[in-house]
Amino acid sequence: MPRRALDGGVPAPAVPDDLLGDGWERVEDTTETLFGVEGADVRGRTLVYEDTDLRAAVRAATDGAVDQSWRFAFATRLAFRPPLAPGIGPTMVLPSVRSEAVRQFAHDLRARGVVDVERGRRERVRAETGSRRRLRQVTGEVDLEGEESVPVEGWIGVWYDGEITVGGGAYPRVSLADRLGVEAGDHALLGRRPTGYRETLFDLLRAVG
Repeated sequence: MPRRALDGGVPAPAVPDDLLGDGWERVEDTTETLFGVEGADVRGRTLVYEDTDLRAAVRAATDGAVDQSWRFAFATRLAFRPPLAPGIGPTMVLPSVRSEAVRQFAHDLRARGVVDVERGRRERVRAETGSRRRLRQVTGEVDLEGEESVPVEGWIGVWYDGEITVGGGAYPRVSLADRLGVEAGDHALLGRRPTGYRETLFDLLRAVG
């Protein structure tokens, strides 16, 4: 269903944005109706962060021909309006929320220019609270005009630790310097390997509250 922007009413998720490091910026802070479940609207307060330094580096290396987000991360705190009916706890609706969240994440990737989006494997990570969080992989590619495509990997999870929270993000699965045909020494940010991208995202998903 289409999203409707709303006035406040949902607390922001606790995001330790210092884990993201230099070059990241918070680019969105929105509260929206996301979907419906068990007779209630699911409202979400979402914070979105982007690696703006990497985006600027790609833009500079391609003389402005390629300008888009390459790494982003987000967290959404959910609330139900009206509250869930007696006898229906938050954990009971987690499967429905998880399914809808993965669907919406795939849609958002397509809106960011990712094609051939597919759902991949599942993993579990241990959060800083000690609980385990289930993550789902979503993959795709970004087509570069006149160049090779860039494979992209995203991860999304939904968990309950007193509140239902959705967290996720995406990053390139290869060195951008290799795909763009530039010397990494001239564009240090583009020479980074995806292992570090994944570790940064997973560290954030373990810590989001």
